[in-house]
Amino acid sequence: MDVRSEKPYAMDFSSEKIAMTEGTTVNTVQDGDSDRDLEPVDPAMEKRILRKCDLRVLPVLAVLYLFAFIDRINIGNARIQGLEKDLGMSGHDYNIALQVFFIPYILFEVPSNICMRKVRPSTWISGIMIGWGIITVCQGVTQSFAGLVICRTLLGVFEAGFYPGCIYLITMYYKRHELQTRYNLFFTMGVLSGSFSGLLAYALAKMDGIGGYNGWRWIFIIEGLATIVLAAIAKFFIADWPEQAKFLTPDERAIVVRRTREDMVGAKMDRLDSKARRRIFSDWKIWCGAIAYIGSAETGYSTAFFTPTILKQLGWTSVKAQLFSIPPYAMAAVVAVTVGFLSDRLRHRYTFSIIGICINTIGYSLLLAQTHVSVAVRYMAIYLIIVGGFIYQPLILIWLQNNLGGHYKRGIGAAMQVGLGNLGGIVASNIYLADQAPTYPTGFGTSIAFQWLTALALTAFLVGLMRENKKREEGGRDYRYNLTKAEQENLGDDHPRFRFVY
Repeated sequence: MDVRSEKPYAMDFSSEKIAMTEGTTVNTVQDGDSDRDLEPVDPAMEKRILRKCDLRVLPVLAVLYLFAFIDRINIGNARIQGLEKDLGMSGHDYNIALQVFFIPYILFEVPSNICMRKVRPSTWISGIMIGWGIITVCQGVTQSFAGLVICRTLLGVFEAGFYPGCIYLITMYYKRHELQTRYNLFFTMGVLSGSFSGLLAYALAKMDGIGGYNGWRWIFIIEGLATIVLAAIAKFFIADWPEQAKFLTPDERAIVVRRTREDMVGAKMDRLDSKARRRIFSDWKIWCGAIAYIGSAETGYSTAFFTPTILKQLGWTSVKAQLFSIPPYAMAAVVAVTVGFLSDRLRHRYTFSIIGICINTIGYSLLLAQTHVSVAVRYMAIYLIIVGGFIYQPLILIWLQNNLGGHYKRGIGAAMQVGLGNLGGIVASNIYLADQAPTYPTGFGTSIAFQWLTALALTAFLVGLMRENKKREEGGRDYRYNLTKAEQENLGDDHPRFRFVY
């Protein structure tokens, strides 16, 4: 629900302009007018601008995300093609190789989004992508476990900025209840990466012996080279900030900025001063959203890293395990897009998230009891886990973004949520223990616990938002109107007129 107060609004945009790449400027609001004095945007023009944004912002980022996630999870496919044997790995070495990725990935996400605010997204995103493409190739030629660990660590450094950066960029183009559908279309490419990863691994493994390299090495080499080439081309197609977007005319840029600003009801944060940093890093919503994301990241990485292994342990060959890992991800993609559309149409996030958690839990419960169920039921459990997880993971990310206001608040908030939430990746890397195969009681049991940690965090998030909206309706935050004009213009979602959505 998006209930807006009629409190007097003291913010003035009279001096604000949008910088244009052609060297011109367009006022977002005419001098002396308030944001509510402007004439409504022509619906036909608005629809045309949205269509242009949909065609230019989302597709490129979605394809890049497909390659990003493949490069992150292809180690799971390489494992069942002989990676551990060739590098002399044993015991928990595989888990260590997975875990080291997440340490720099978590640490570098916030700095990366701050840098991207100051650099064109097209330059930043393509640059870090070329970096991790090179590292992916290096994974294919390393000759030792130590080399693999170094590569995985560097992969975490370069990939850190991509996912939160994409979230940050996409949210700057759309209103809050236009966002989930579009983000889920982007997110679906990450879901489909599970399908393509298995399919590519199946094909590339057939290169076994070419150039003296085993099949698992070609998985890394070919996929890494493809990433480098794609990133170099994408530099010329990735959208920059709306104020800089070359595919929009000056008037269209002004409309995009105006639409999102009006939707956020004055929630601006365009200066990263000491007060803004304090508001960001002490915001309970971001910390609550990060806790919720831990559970969703845990199940996402669990399925990505271990689905091929689990399927192989059903008694299938490596090739069959690779191929049968594809259909669950394909179904999850269809469900994710459908749920995103319904969530935007109904303007609701919470209930859909809980439904996804319940589906996910049923799947893990079946695998915990796998010695008492057939192979077909165990395979169905993989469907439930993947589909359930990919219902609520994108909802959690966009729900938080819907309730953060201002450029820096959204950018740093996205990075903090994804960064801290990826502690779930560290958990996933360490709970599927080789000596517990094939039943993995620690892995499946821990995953269930983390799903319900997410459910508790989301419930707390819902209650907190409802209470804060009520307090603002009753005038409990009106004292902020007494702040200086400069501070009012940098409050972000702390502005008394801003209302939270559920």
